[in-house]
Amino acid sequence: MDDEKIKNQIGNNIAAYRKEKGWTQAGLAERINYSDKAVSKWERGESIPDVLTLMLLADTFGVTLNDLVDSSAEAPAPKPAVRADRRIILRLCDVLVWFVALLAFVALRSFSMPYSWAPFVYAIPVYAIVELSIRSAWKDYRRNRLMISLIVWGALASLFVSLRILFDTSYWLLYLLGIPGQIAIFLWFRMYRPTQEENHAEE
Repeated sequence: MDDEKIKNQIGNNIAAYRKEKGWTQAGLAERINYSDKAVSKWERGESIPDVLTLMLLADTFGVTLNDLVDSSAEAPAPKPAVRADRRIILRLCDVLVWFVALLAFVALRSFSMPYSWAPFVYAIPVYAIVELSIRSAWKDYRRNRLMISLIVWGALASLFVSLRILFDTSYWLLYLLGIPGQIAIFLWFRMYRPTQEENHAEE
């Protein structure tokens, strides 16, 4: 085997073992007190580490020196990155909100408290805020209008229930405030919708 093949083989092995550990080139370089440029050159087969450095690399990877330099040794394939499913994360957060509401309902019901169902009303704007916050953090704006509407109407419903509990009054006129709020939400999202002229211009 010529020098170039040896360099490439060792470089491929170093890259494979590094990826198996989930390290970047800079991360490996820091562990062995070298620069990331040196690691990059090794992996590209432009240069080869000396024997002491190869031993250090083998020890760092937890393999033998033979594993690192032998062309017959099969370097492990890098493990696929594991990513959490965003939909499951979102649903877990939603379940947590409604679980707390259910827990409050059960507690109030156990003591025969009036308006034990109120936690479910309070949970509506909280649920919408959680959904809106998480989706916005992920730059997913598809349900923003629905969530903002739920926040408005849920907040009004919560205020209505609170007045009913605290002052025993049904101030249903509060819901009239939701009408201009809903119109404002509609106009806000309409404002950023491309016009037909813009669509034709793009075509």
